[in-house]
Amino acid sequence: MKKIFLLLVLISFTFSSCSKEDDSGELNNPISNFVWKAMNSWYNWQDNVPNLNDNKDNNNQNYYTFLNSYSSPESLFQSLLFDAGNTDRFSWFIEDYVEQQKQFQGISLSTGIRRSVPISIGDNQIIIYVQKVSVNSPAHNAGIRRGDIINAIDNEVMNETNYANVINKLYSGQTIIVSTAQEENGVLTKKDDFTISPAEVSDNPVHFTKIFNDINGKKVGYLVYNGFRSSYNDELNEVFSLFKSENITELILDLRINGGGSVLTSAYLASMIYENAGVNTFAELRFNSKHTNENGTYDFQNSMNIFNADGENTGSESINRLNTINKIYILTSGSTASASEMIINGLKPFIPVKTIGTTTYGKNVGSITLYDSPSTSYTGQSSANSNHFNALQPIVFQIYNKDGQSEYTQGFEPNIEIEEWRYWNEILPFGDENEVILKSALDDIRGLSARPLKYILFSELKQSNLLKLDSKFPNEMYIESDFFQSK
Repeated sequence: MKKIFLLLVLISFTFSSCSKEDDSGELNNPISNFVWKAMNSWYNWQDNVPNLNDNKDNNNQNYYTFLNSYSSPESLFQSLLFDAGNTDRFSWFIEDYVEQQKQFQGISLSTGIRRSVPISIGDNQIIIYVQKVSVNSPAHNAGIRRGDIINAIDNEVMNETNYANVINKLYSGQTIIVSTAQEENGVLTKKDDFTISPAEVSDNPVHFTKIFNDINGKKVGYLVYNGFRSSYNDELNEVFSLFKSENITELILDLRINGGGSVLTSAYLASMIYENAGVNTFAELRFNSKHTNENGTYDFQNSMNIFNADGENTGSESINRLNTINKIYILTSGSTASASEMIINGLKPFIPVKTIGTTTYGKNVGSITLYDSPSTSYTGQSSANSNHFNALQPIVFQIYNKDGQSEYTQGFEPNIEIEEWRYWNEILPFGDENEVILKSALDDIRGLSARPLKYILFSELKQSNLLKLDSKFPNEMYIESDFFQSK
């Protein structure tokens, strides 16, 4: 009996020893540790996510078991989002931060076509129209222009069954044949075919500028601005040099297809618009309880930094600030988001803002890029782990204006509502006085009430994942690393 007892004790000791050796556990993928640590530190809703509790990594074995239960670092990241798809519709996992930085500056593999939502026009016909074409892109060079109606790709005519697969061909990265159509008396007929091969496109967000010299005796500046990209700060400032030299008295800022971008560039644009704000507060950023030391403001400024396509500061110049306007018109849509909405919210305490179009997207939070760089609290790219290019783009702050206002998660409703898609068969070029949304702003300046234009009535398809644009994450508001370096 004693031998049996001793044997049992020995076996028990052996298993206990093996178990103790495994206490530290083994991590299947070290990137998962980076994901959890970075999110635990920076995520805006860290307090609301039980699996981001500070005690989660107290026991290595339990912690590694938790991390290993996810098939990939990305699936772990998705599991850590608060009310994903609703409260947090915005955070994402970055496969390659080098390529992501290019996208932030408008550089991507693309045809150059920015399309509308799919539209049903009856008789099982689906069309999209071209909202914008990037200058010198493959589509632009082929001859496609804003307002062109697309009803087929690769000779496959869109209908209510196949439209998702057909439209996705725009983003396949392959050479495609784009077929345009024309509408006459409610009938759609074939127009042209264009063969287009995607290429790397550098999309200048300062897309179109015009001055209307006599709108009821007023000089009106008009700017189509499609993204807050810091590498185009100087081009943006140059437009306001023109507006300033022309002494415009009214300004129409077209942000209908501007999904956001750099918070700093947003502050620069606000500074260009309204000199009388002085150096007051344009926006305030508030981080989670672990990073309250990063809370800070973006002020109206008299000078600006210039950046190249790699995000490197290459110099500075004086901001061309207008002192000749006392109201601003902003053209909006459901794609007007983030840094664009920041312009509306940040200017409201200083100057009347009149919006025309449809309700904006509703994004009052922003992000930073987090790298696998624990020595810099995950904010330093230069010291990031060189074994991979994964990074995170989580929401880390909420943004407020000078008066502490930030409640626009449902978007800003327009003062004058006009739905561009209802005029799909007569979409005019930017700057045409009869272009439906622009005309409403010009008529308001003239003192005329907005009048609905004639259009062919049809139904809009319900939104689906298909409605994503060629930019994977078009509605973004982010801050550059120099925000932390300047504190």
